[in-house]
Amino acid sequence: MEAIQSWVSEHKLTSIGGIWASAVGASLAYSRARKPLKPSLRLIHARMHAQALTLAVLSGAAVYHYYVDHDAAAHHDGEN
Repeated sequence: MEAIQSWVSEHKLTSIGGIWASAVGASLAYSRARKPLKPSLRLIHARMHAQALTLAVLSGAAVYHYYVDHDAAAHHDGEN
């Protein structure tokens, strides 16, 4: 798990781009199997779903970094 975390921290934009592309593909596949929509509408919906997922991932990363930095600062203050 630590190897994955270190790779993601070194390749942040690649990770976010991969998540976005995966979400677009999954949404296109889901909408194709489920609803009879025009291809343009499928693409618009897929992009909206991917953007929502990307915002959720970025928000989660921000919260994670906040708590890691906050925890590190608390440990640093406790040592002094």
